[in-house]
Amino acid sequence: MTKPNAKRRFSKRRLLKQLGKRVFRGTDAWFGRTSKIPDAPVLTREHVPWLADLERAAPTIRRELDALLEARALLPRFQDIAVNQQRIADDDQWRIFALWGFGRCSDLGRRTCPETTACLDGIAGLESAFFSILGPGKHIPRHRGVTRALVRCHLGLVVPREGTCEMDVDGRRVRWREGEAFVFDDSRPHEVWNDTDEERVVLLLDVRRPMRWSGRWLYAFLRAVLRRTHFVREAIDAQQTWEREVADRFPRPSAGPSSTCASRSDDERSKPFHAVVDDPR
Repeated sequence: MTKPNAKRRFSKRRLLKQLGKRVFRGTDAWFGRTSKIPDAPVLTREHVPWLADLERAAPTIRRELDALLEARALLPRFQDIAVNQQRIADDDQWRIFALWGFGRCSDLGRRTCPETTACLDGIAGLESAFFSILGPGKHIPRHRGVTRALVRCHLGLVVPREGTCEMDVDGRRVRWREGEAFVFDDSRPHEVWNDTDEERVVLLLDVRRPMRWSGRWLYAFLRAVLRRTHFVREAIDAQQTWEREVADRFPRPSAGPSSTCASRSDDERSKPFHAVVDDPR
C-alpha cells in the first residue's frame, strides 16, 4: 500500500472511530433510562445475584489461572488483540487470556480452563471474559468503555497486599480483594493503578445490562453493526491468529470440569441476567 493510500485509510478509520464513539455515547442516556438496575458507577450486590456463585468458584478459577501463568510468556499483550487501544496500553505490562468474546466461548479457553469456562456458562448475557494481568507499576490511563448497555465485573484472583492497587470509577475508589467480585459501569470514566511490586490479576467479564425491550432492541442493533466494523474484525482476527500460533504450547488439564458451577442452555445464556430490582419501573 502506498503512503498516500495508507494515510487516507488511516484518516478514514479515525473518522469512523470518532463517529462511532459519538453514536454510542449518544445512546448511553437511553440505556440508562431503560435499565432495570440502577444507572450508577458501581452496582451493589443485590442487583447482581450471580456474583455469589462466581465467588464460590474463585478457588477453582485461581487453580486454573496459576497453571496458565506458568506459560505467562506466551500470553498476548492487551494491544496485540485490541489493536486500536495503544493509548491505554503501550508496553508489555498488561497481558490477557481471552475465554469468551461476543457471546462465544474460545476453543482454546475451554480446553485450557475447562472449570472456569463451565462457570461462565452459567452467566446469562455474557458477552466477553478474559484474565486481565497487570504487571508491577502498571497504570491504565483514564478511559471509557464503548457502551452503557454492558456492565463489567471484576473477580479478584491475585491482589498485591502492599502498596496502592486500586481503580477509580467516575470518582469512586474501588479496591480488589482476592475471591471477591464487584460490578461497575465501564462506560463511565475509569482509571487503574498497580503501584506495587507484584502482579494483579482479575477475571474480567462484560455482561448485558438488564433493560426494558427498547433498550435491548437498540443494543442488539448496535451490536450487529459493531461486529461488522474493522475494529472488531481486527481484534477477532488477532485473537484467532494468536490462538493458532500457541494452541499446542498450552498444557491440557488432566481432568474435565467438575460440578463447581451450574450450566445453562444456549437459549438461557442469550438472555440478560435476572436482576433484583427495588423499583421495576
